[in-house]
This record gives sequence, C-alpha cells and structure tokens, in this order.
Amino acid sequence: MKLQLHISTCPNDTFMFDAMVHRRIDTEGLEFDLSLADIEQLNAGALQGVPDISKLSYAVVPQLLDRYRVLHSGSALGRGNGPLLVSRHRIYPDEVSGIRVAIPGEHTTANRLLATLYPGVTDKRVYLFSDVADAVMSDECDAGVLIHEGRFTYREKGLRLVADLGEEWEKKTGLPLPLGAIAVSRRLDRQTQRKIDRVLRRSVEFAFAEPSASAEFVRGYAQELSEEVTHRHIELFVNEYSVDLGAEGRKAVCALLERKEEEIFV
Repeated sequence: MKLQLHISTCPNDTFMFDAMVHRRIDTEGLEFDLSLADIEQLNAGALQGVPDISKLSYAVVPQLLDRYRVLHSGSALGRGNGPLLVSRHRIYPDEVSGIRVAIPGEHTTANRLLATLYPGVTDKRVYLFSDVADAVMSDECDAGVLIHEGRFTYREKGLRLVADLGEEWEKKTGLPLPLGAIAVSRRLDRQTQRKIDRVLRRSVEFAFAEPSASAEFVRGYAQELSEEVTHRHIELFVNEYSVDLGAEGRKAVCALLERKEEEIFV
C-alpha cells in the first residue's frame, strides 16, 4: 500500500521519518509518496483532506477531527521548546496589547498560544516562519513569534526576548506544550492507522539508535542551518514524547485542544 506522506523540512521531521521513508526498518508493507513543505502549507493541505498522513500544528487539529486522527508517535511536544515572542526594541509583556505581531501562520500552535496568553493582540500579520525575524528587524512589525530554528538564532540578529510562550503555558498548566502532531486520514481503516503508528514509532526509535543514518536526509533540507543549530533543533523537538505521547502527553494535548482523548487519537 502506498500512502501520501506530508511532513516539514525541519530537522526534527526528517530525522524521525528517515528510516520509514528509506525503508531502513520493517514498514509492514507500507510505502510512502513523500512531500515536504512549510507547516502552514501542511495545515492547508490537510484542511483540504489531501494527504493520507501529515504533520500538523496541534492548533489546527480540532478543525480536522472529522477527517483525521492523531498518532501516538511522531509529535513535537515537550518542555522548554515553545514559541518565542521577540522584538527589536524593548517591549515588556504588559505592553504587548495593541502592537503589530508577525506570526508564522494563522493555524499554527504559536498563534493559538499568542491568542490564549495575549488576547489583546489583534494586529497580526502572517509570514513564512523563516521570514518572521526579518519582518521584525525591518520594523514591518513590532514583534514576532518565532518557531523552529528561529529560537536559536534570534539573538545573533539583534532581537530580544519579550516572552517565552511555552514557558507561560507550562506555568499556567503544569503540562508540556504540544506543538506538532502527526495525523492519519480517517479514509484508512483503523487497522491501517494503527499499523502506521507502529511503523512511525519504529522509525523514531531507529533514529535515536542510529542518528548518523539520517544525516544526509536531514542535511539535504537544512542547508541554511549550521550543524550545531540542526543538532540543537533535533535535540529539543525529538524526545520521549516523540516515541509515544504517553498519558502525560495525551493529557497535554487534550488540555490545549479542549477535547477528549477518544475524539483525537488513533
């Protein structure tokens, strides 16, 4: 069976999916037609019901529960890895309301968190995630929400931290922050959905056991990142929750989405 698989070009995704895409593990007869894109493009594709399997922002999952279920493996979820609100000039958290904020997509978890923690921000402008820092540096926006590798490089660009949105979430809930999910289409039967979940878990476990195996695949889509930033990216976003969400991970997802487990997961 060949399945349409849509993931991002970010190192955490290419690291986790390398083994199943390149058949370094037992895929139980599954083959994958791979497409890579920016997270907001992935969200849009899933909203149209295109892929069989897709990386998604957790924030968009409630809009897709009639078409997709979330896998237990492959998530980007954890502590200390949330989006960062940054600015060029000093802005205090209580001054955020009313400013122009660059966001990395309307349907991203970053935008959902910003709305939850700073409901007074109404002037939001959408950019490709990799262009958010430039929008702030050029004064097109007063502040911006950084995701992915942007959290590692913003200081080098002369930007300063206004608020760590992930840290604020953790203070509020005591739970890890769900960022990215892997979802599977309800067009597939439950047996196939669970098979995909098993294969992905096997792929993530292989990535941890043989990290050098995915190096060429990861580097091919992370050419603008230094080796150090690529390594830090993987280390931060791929963890025990990526192997399996577990009870705490599922609780965090349910808290963010305000939904019950049976509505969400395979």
